[in-house]
Amino acid sequence: MEICKGKQHGSIAKLSLTPKAAAVKEGLYNDGVAINIRDFRPEDFEELWRMDQECFPAGISYSKVELRAYIRQRGAFTLVAEDAGIRGFIVAHGGSSSGHIVTIDVSPRGRRSGIGSLLLRAAEDRLRLGGAQAVGLETAVDNLSALSFYKRSGYSVVGTWPRYYSNGVDALVLKKELNGQS
Repeated sequence: MEICKGKQHGSIAKLSLTPKAAAVKEGLYNDGVAINIRDFRPEDFEELWRMDQECFPAGISYSKVELRAYIRQRGAFTLVAEDAGIRGFIVAHGGSSSGHIVTIDVSPRGRRSGIGSLLLRAAEDRLRLGGAQAVGLETAVDNLSALSFYKRSGYSVVGTWPRYYSNGVDALVLKKELNGQS
């Protein structure tokens, strides 16, 4: 799991389901600026890949082949946060009783605004609707802003994977019980 963002500030003024079930959400961030969470479209791919390259160093960022494979994986979904442009995205996949967050990226212009929280909640809601009772993810042991974000979002460290990333960095394994809550 990856996260490209700094410490969260601000609050979400509104978060509501749209008619497309939990697939799309709308919220307010950064002093009331509207943000839309929608499903990935194929024409988004190049921009999402560039954002991932900007967010993460070599060895942690995904190649085009890797990112495309995660987006296309059976049971996967990708949500995109946008206002006047794409501000972030999350890739996740669900199984019968658990889900997994593959990556969450927020552009420099969207950081510290609540976009990461909107994306994470939208993905958790979709996983829950799909029957997931828990969700897991990984983050680099040296990504302290991500660890802080996940702890504030209800995740707990449950293990470590040595040399998880191709650059040799270890990963912390985190988990959250969904229990019908957002």
